[in-house]
Amino acid sequence: MLIGAYDRKNNFRSVFDTETGFYARTGVLDENGKVTNIDPFMTAYPSLIDIGIQGHCLNGSRGLCKQAGVYCYQSGGKIQMPNMLFEDYKKIIDESKGKTFEVALGGRGDPDQHENFQEIIEYTVANNIVPNFTTSGICFDQSKVDICKGKCGAIAVSFYRNEHTYNAINLLTKSGITTNIHYVLGNNSIDEAIDKLKNDSFPKGINAVIFLLHKPVGLATKENCLNINDPKVTEFFNCIDNCKVSFKIGFDSCSIPGILNKCSSVNLMSVDTCEGGRWSMYISADMVALHCSFDQSHRWGYNIKNDSIKNAWESSQFESFRQHFKMSCPNCSKRNECMGGCPIVPEVVLCSNKDREQK
Repeated sequence: MLIGAYDRKNNFRSVFDTETGFYARTGVLDENGKVTNIDPFMTAYPSLIDIGIQGHCLNGSRGLCKQAGVYCYQSGGKIQMPNMLFEDYKKIIDESKGKTFEVALGGRGDPDQHENFQEIIEYTVANNIVPNFTTSGICFDQSKVDICKGKCGAIAVSFYRNEHTYNAINLLTKSGITTNIHYVLGNNSIDEAIDKLKNDSFPKGINAVIFLLHKPVGLATKENCLNINDPKVTEFFNCIDNCKVSFKIGFDSCSIPGILNKCSSVNLMSVDTCEGGRWSMYISADMVALHCSFDQSHRWGYNIKNDSIKNAWESSQFESFRQHFKMSCPNCSKRNECMGGCPIVPEVVLCSNKDREQK
């Protein structure tokens, strides 16, 4: 089903396909209602909300993520807090109905292990919002597939390289659910990524591989961050330009500086820089609204436990965060496409441009 929307405050139109996840927006409309080539800076209300329904993670306490070479940026296993209350989740959905296209369920652990997981999926769908989520697959089984089939937009499986990874992928693809792989890209995994791209050796039947940059947040370290001057990084992006694979390829928006600097064949109309605080929002299990889940210190946080998402979106905290995108790298020719990259962890910005000037 196609859902159209007009953002009166920022003067643009958008469309979202609930079946395929396709999203597109126009440029800013002129005084005659005609589309210009000016990309809107933000939306009046987040079109995507990342909801951290999990407050703790059993997998992390058992060291299963670390064994797979994935270092939890939310300090799973180390930080133990209650999961989001179902009543709090309903509050988010109630306010967002008719304004938000989709939600991404996450948090500190696998969202499919939340005690109200089925109710969360059903309540979201009943309010015409598409739920998506990422799982490690460690405790994923057919009962979870049955809950999700026909309701979720896409489900991503974190690439843990273990039996449970492939089991979850097989369960999902056989059921016909759109299945993605989330692959954390760091110094410890880039060689494997290059090899799998060159040989098209990711599991068959998946929709896409989404590459997520390793960030030095939580349990993760700076030593594993990619360096724009590393020949392996150049080789990886060359693969993106030239490889022929049986699945789609996607990136988190943190990777956009790397794509801009290293790729030549990527259509720039298909990419967007950091959407945090402009198009999307993260809400933690204890109901703190953030621009992005990587702000683990809650530097720009706004508590909505007894407040609204709208007030958080229009708060001084969120506007302070947006200033980075408005002010950074004013002399760079790629400024409009990049806006300075990540303001939370600048170490991951894959750029060595002499005009780089973050605010």
